[in-house]
Amino acid sequence: MKILYMTKKNQMMKYKTMIILLVFLLAGCSRNNEKSDGYGIFETDAVIVASEVQGKVLQLTVERGKQSEAGTVAVLIDTMQVRLKLNQIEAQKKAVMAGRKSVEAQVAVYQEQKRNLLNNLKRLEALFAEGAATQKQLDDLTGEMNVADRQIASIQTRFIQINSELEVLEAQRAATIDQLKRCKITSPVSGIVLDTYIEQGELATPGKALYKLAPLDELTLKVYVSGAQLPQLKIGQEVQVLVDKSETENQSFGGTIIWISPQAEFTPKIIQTKEERVKLVYAVKVAVKNDGTLKIGMPGEIRL
Repeated sequence: MKILYMTKKNQMMKYKTMIILLVFLLAGCSRNNEKSDGYGIFETDAVIVASEVQGKVLQLTVERGKQSEAGTVAVLIDTMQVRLKLNQIEAQKKAVMAGRKSVEAQVAVYQEQKRNLLNNLKRLEALFAEGAATQKQLDDLTGEMNVADRQIASIQTRFIQINSELEVLEAQRAATIDQLKRCKITSPVSGIVLDTYIEQGELATPGKALYKLAPLDELTLKVYVSGAQLPQLKIGQEVQVLVDKSETENQSFGGTIIWISPQAEFTPKIIQTKEERVKLVYAVKVAVKNDGTLKIGMPGEIRL
């Protein structure tokens, strides 16, 4: 009887132990299968760098899949034609300045003549007062003074034309220098080069894409939520972002909601079942700092 009692007691203990283990297992499964509030993929705003001038590509320093820092020279386009144009403008400016010097010399001659006439006029007026000069002599000299004034005024009008020519040449010079600077193309932001569209030695034309660059220090997770979840979300809200670490584990990141769509849309076709695709959802963008783990196109999810 004692042996039978001990056997039943052992069986009861084993039964209780199995129940406790089952409870913990179910609790763990429940935690691992906790449903997220939104699903989507990571994306980024890629920058397509294009040429603004025409010329042969002399140097191409960016490579697909490599990092390119902001401000570094990525593409160098031949500047020979631009430099020749700049030299031509400089030569034209020198010619116009030489013409200005010539006009200034002519004005100086007429002004000297006017001073001499003025001195003669003073002496003639003194003689006229003493009766030693005639009115005609005085009138003739006064007429010469008026002619000299008109000649000076006429020549000085040429300065307006010369100054206008210099302004036009200076504007052309500034535009050419700007064009010369645009032959040296630098990366606008730091990021990974996703693709290149030109090779060294090829001809670049204005508007032609040269390479595509994407900053990866911060990615955007675009997820879709239902209308019932929308009141729980707001711009600037911190959320938990999860990505797959392994088949059974997730990796967690901090994220910030930066955009919420004002309009509902049908669930994108990347959702596999038709039942899910016909539902109306709202797109939400979450900014996530990237430590190198996140990749463009990687799936992710959020929990509020």
